[in-house]
Amino acid sequence: MSGIELLAEEAAYTTMVAAVTILAVLALLFSSVSAVWSMARSGGVQVAADAAALAGANAVSSYYTVATTVDATVLSMGLAGFVSVGAGMLGTLIPGMEPAAHDMLDSGIEMLQARNELCASASEGLQKLEAGLPFAVAARATGLCRQQGGERLSYAGTALVAPRTSDSYFPALEGPAIDTGSMELASEELDEAAERLRRAREKSAAEKERAWLADCGRDGMNMQERADRLSGIAPDQNPDFASSVTWAPEAGLRRARAYYRWRFEHEAPVGNSVEDRADSAARKVFYEYAAGVVEAARVEEGESGFVNTLEPLPRNTDDVRETPLYTDARWATSIEAAGTTLHYAPSCPGATGAPGGGAALCDVEAGRVRECETCRFGVGDMGRVPAASTSIENGFEYHFRSYTLALRDYAAARGEEHAAEEHAKGSAEGAGSAFEEALAALRSERPRIAPPGRYGCVALVVSGDVSSAGELSSSFASDVHVGARGAISAAALARDPATHENNVLASFLSSISSDGGLPGMADEVLGLWGRLLLAYGNASERIGEALDDLLGGSAGSPDSVGGWLEERVMGALNGLGLEPVDLSLCKPVLTDSAHVLARGDLGSAAELQKRLRSIAPTSSDPMDILRAVGYELEEAVLSAEIVVARIPLPGGGTLPLTVRLGDFVSEGGAAS
Repeated sequence: MSGIELLAEEAAYTTMVAAVTILAVLALLFSSVSAVWSMARSGGVQVAADAAALAGANAVSSYYTVATTVDATVLSMGLAGFVSVGAGMLGTLIPGMEPAAHDMLDSGIEMLQARNELCASASEGLQKLEAGLPFAVAARATGLCRQQGGERLSYAGTALVAPRTSDSYFPALEGPAIDTGSMELASEELDEAAERLRRAREKSAAEKERAWLADCGRDGMNMQERADRLSGIAPDQNPDFASSVTWAPEAGLRRARAYYRWRFEHEAPVGNSVEDRADSAARKVFYEYAAGVVEAARVEEGESGFVNTLEPLPRNTDDVRETPLYTDARWATSIEAAGTTLHYAPSCPGATGAPGGGAALCDVEAGRVRECETCRFGVGDMGRVPAASTSIENGFEYHFRSYTLALRDYAAARGEEHAAEEHAKGSAEGAGSAFEEALAALRSERPRIAPPGRYGCVALVVSGDVSSAGELSSSFASDVHVGARGAISAAALARDPATHENNVLASFLSSISSDGGLPGMADEVLGLWGRLLLAYGNASERIGEALDDLLGGSAGSPDSVGGWLEERVMGALNGLGLEPVDLSLCKPVLTDSAHVLARGDLGSAAELQKRLRSIAPTSSDPMDILRAVGYELEEAVLSAEIVVARIPLPGGGTLPLTVRLGDFVSEGGAAS
């Protein structure tokens, strides 16, 4: 500016000064534009390299999502299948649940078979995907570089994974298939045993109801009603029960004990005639005998089943001859001129001689003692006591005999039921063992997802010579030329903590839903699978809840076969010891390439620069670029669509999980 000042007057500029100033400004402007253009073209290759590295790492991140989805599906399908099979086994032992239990069992078996099919397809699919991952990453970066260029500017490059080899391990996919055959066979045996037990329980319930009807359940006359009318026992000794379910068989025995004690203690002749007093004596002895029978009897549930020692009371003279009433020497005798004579009591008017010893009713019929000509007391008098009240409904003994006979049949039915329970428990033990053995296939360590590129991706990008556009050429600035240049960038995966809405399964889960159109329990099992899939991160917490949901509550009391099997099934499921899974998203971030090189198998920085120089800046063929950096890739790889797994669905159909490698070149990868 000092030259311009020589031409200027003080406090003013001449026309010459103004012209020179304008020319200087234009020269500076065009120089600045050229510098900016040059720096932009020089730095653009680094931007392209950063984008290529991130694109490569994003492809590796997609693999993590695919692999985690496959493992989550395999685990949740296995758990859903086993929970359904376990619920089906338990359901066969729950009255009224048998039809649903069969459907549940079949759906659970189908789910486990689908899980086996999934494992077979997924194991092969993931191996193919991992083998193609380095090429997919490289192809994706190459395509991205090609898209970064313009009309006068082009980029060529690729991305390399570090390391190139896999260290993944999927125990669930590589382990043995779940043996469903043994569970099916054991379930069939359990079903047969459960059916036998069901019939035995129905028979027991019917016999118990018959005994209850005789005791207090029959409309009109029954033991409870007759005891109330014919005795004065207290209400608490003569309770009523509205149902055989709430009624206990020993309630009838306690009622009979109270009734016969009262009748014995309060028995009195209805008149003063010899016949009235003889009848009263017979009744009193009968009531005493009946009180002794019911007092000595046992009616109760024992450790090995129902215990019943209650025998029917005699109902007529013939029955009396089979009891101690006929053989016990309890009757008074007197020494008469015609011989020793039996009387209903010492006060009999016919007892005129000296008192003799006691005699039995059988002695009269045997001719060892004589029948009194006055009272004519004998076994027929004793037989008429039960005959009168056993043959018609208004007698207590009529209903008591029905109760006693029903109780005898109930005891036999309970014996059959106990035997059926033991058989069912044996079948349940076999089913439980088959369940545990098959479940062992799930008892494995969690997968190790370590694909190629797990430590990061390194991008190599070059750009050829480029000259400035004609519009930038002028008298003020010459043409700008930027020579060939290259850049190296690296990206690695960083974990983003998982949330309910933001995790590796979030997008996949939206496709797992039940439309309510599947047959039987398949819809419920599919819903269970979805719930367990949601709980994949910590699946063990949902197992017990899922089993209760399917059963609608407990399988039975702890003492029942169902309760015993429930504890075993739950113990086996909870004993899996499943470790929680990290569902954090893996997101690509730029990093220092030295960190990736230090952990990968790409060689030194010098070797990497040598690979960079081998890329032709003018190349537009991704195959040439990949081969230049040491990747041998066939055209078929880019067009391949790998079916990572086919997920069979209960009720038919599959949900394919596919990866199109060609999409990595144009759109950044796709898995569906």
